[in-house]
Amino acid sequence: MLKNRDSKYIFVVGGVMSGLGKGIAASSVGYLLKQANIDVTIIKLDPYLNVDPGTMNPYQHGEVFVLDDGSETDLDLGHYERFIDVNMTNSNNATAGQVYSKVLEKERRGEYLGQTVQVIPHVTDEIKSCIRALNYPKKHDVIICEVGGTVGDIESLPFMEAIRQLSIEVGYHNYMIIHVTLLPYVIASGELKSKPTQHSVMKLREIGLSPDMILCRSEHPIEQSVRDKIALFCNVRADHVIEGKDVESIYEVPLSMHEQNAGALIKERLKINSVSKLDDLKKFINIYKKPKSEIKIALCGKYTELMDSYKSVLEAFVHAGVENNVRVLVEWVKTEKIRSIKSAKKSFMGANGILILPGFGLRGSEGKILSSRYARENNIPFLGICLGMQCAVIDFARNVCKLKGANSTEFDKNTKYPVIDLMESQRAIKIKGGTMRLGAYDCEIKKGTKTYLAYKQIKVSERHRHRYEVNNRYRKNFEKNGLIFSGINKDLGVVEAIEIKDHPWFIAGQFHPELKSRVNKAHPLFRDFIAASNKYT
Repeated sequence: MLKNRDSKYIFVVGGVMSGLGKGIAASSVGYLLKQANIDVTIIKLDPYLNVDPGTMNPYQHGEVFVLDDGSETDLDLGHYERFIDVNMTNSNNATAGQVYSKVLEKERRGEYLGQTVQVIPHVTDEIKSCIRALNYPKKHDVIICEVGGTVGDIESLPFMEAIRQLSIEVGYHNYMIIHVTLLPYVIASGELKSKPTQHSVMKLREIGLSPDMILCRSEHPIEQSVRDKIALFCNVRADHVIEGKDVESIYEVPLSMHEQNAGALIKERLKINSVSKLDDLKKFINIYKKPKSEIKIALCGKYTELMDSYKSVLEAFVHAGVENNVRVLVEWVKTEKIRSIKSAKKSFMGANGILILPGFGLRGSEGKILSSRYARENNIPFLGICLGMQCAVIDFARNVCKLKGANSTEFDKNTKYPVIDLMESQRAIKIKGGTMRLGAYDCEIKKGTKTYLAYKQIKVSERHRHRYEVNNRYRKNFEKNGLIFSGINKDLGVVEAIEIKDHPWFIAGQFHPELKSRVNKAHPLFRDFIAASNKYT
C-alpha cells in the first residue's frame, strides 16, 4: 500500500471503433502495477441503459460474467479478475442504466430538494460517486476506470464529463488518461495511417480531456516516424505512444507494454516508485508458445459461432493447458446437428475430451444429451458445466436407469420423469433480470472422488447462474445405478457436482468453474480435465 493517502486514477478510453481491447489494456496496466506490489482494482463504466448484461443477447454483448456476490457483469470483469487475481464486486461495474436509476430514485425521494435534475451536475456527480465509492474507505492505491464505447458517442458523454471533473479534483499526479485507438494499414500505399487516431484524440480534446498515453492497435510494427507524427499532432511525448501489436495470447500484452517502458512511464506520472516483477508471466508465455504436446477438446454448445459467448471457458483452457504443458485446440460442435450416436461419433472424431458448455433453452439440447452419452459410453474425458451437468443427468436417467423419456422441465414441461426441474425458489419469479440463483455458494466435496482429487479439500465455493436443478426425488435411483454425487450444497439440498463410477474422468458441475480460473492458477477441474484428456488416445 502506498503511503500517500490520495488515491490514483487511470482512465482507459477508446476511439475510432469498438473492440480494440480496452479491457485487455486496462487489465494489462493492472497486472503491471500488481506485480509492482501496488494494490489495484478496476471499474468498468458502461454507457448502455440496461441495468446489467444479464438479459442481453450474447450476440450483442458476449458472455455474462458472474461475480461472487451474484452480480451479472460485463465480460471485461473476467479479464480484470484473471489478470490481477482480485475478486470483483458489483461496485466494479456501473452502467448508465444503474446511474440513471439511482438519480431518479433520489429525485423521487426528494433528495434534490426541488432542484431541476440535470445531466450536469446530478448524473456526473453520481458517476463520480460510483468511482469513489469503490475505494471508500481507502483500500486500493490505484483505481483503473475503463469506459465502454468510443469517444464521441452520445451515450458516453456524461462519463467523459465526470472523468474531466474528477481529474481536476484529484490533481495532476493522481490521474492519467490512456487512449486506445486504431492505426489502420492501407495495403495500396503500404503504410500505417495516423489520421483516425488524430481525429479520435481531437474528439477527446473537444470534451476537455487530453491523453497522457496513446495505445495504438496495429497489425504492423509502428515506425518511429509514425510515433513522432502521432506525438506531434496529439500533444504527447513520442515515448508515450505505445504499440498495441497483435500477439498470440492476451497474456503477452503486459510484457509487450513493459518492453516499451509503459509501466515505468505510468508509475513516473503517478509518482509510484516500484518495479514490476514479470518472471512468472514470462515463464507462462514460454510454456504457452512451446508446449510439449497438443490435444483437441470438443466444445458442445449453442453459440459456437460466437466465441465471446464462452470467453471464460477458452481462457480457462489456456491456464489449464500451460499447467499441463500442452496446447489446447478447440473443435466447435454445434449440438443441434447431432441427432444420433452415429452423428456424435462423426462429430467427436479425433477429440481427446468433450466439454458441454453452459446455456439455456431447448435448441440443441438433444444433441448435448447425445454428446454426454457418447463420452460416457466411450470412456472419453468429459466436463459438463451447468446445463452440461443437467444433460449428463438426463442421459444417465434415460440410458442407464431406463427412465424412458426422462427430461428437464425446461425442455419438456410434461415429461413423465422430470429428473431436472425448476428450483423451488424460482417458481414464483416473473422478472427475468438478476433473479436466477446467482453468485458464490458453498459446495461440500465427497472424499474418495475424482472431484476431491482435483480440489484436494472438502469445502469449496463456486459461482452459479441457473434456475433448474437435479430433482432430488431421483437421487436414490441414480446412486443405485452408479451415479456419484460428488458435490452437494447441504444447506439448500442442491446437487452441485456428479461423476460416473468406473469412468476414467467424467465430472460435471452445476456451477461455473471457468469463472474462477486465473493466470498461473488454473481451476482444479479444468486442470485435471486437460490432464485426463492428454492421456486419452
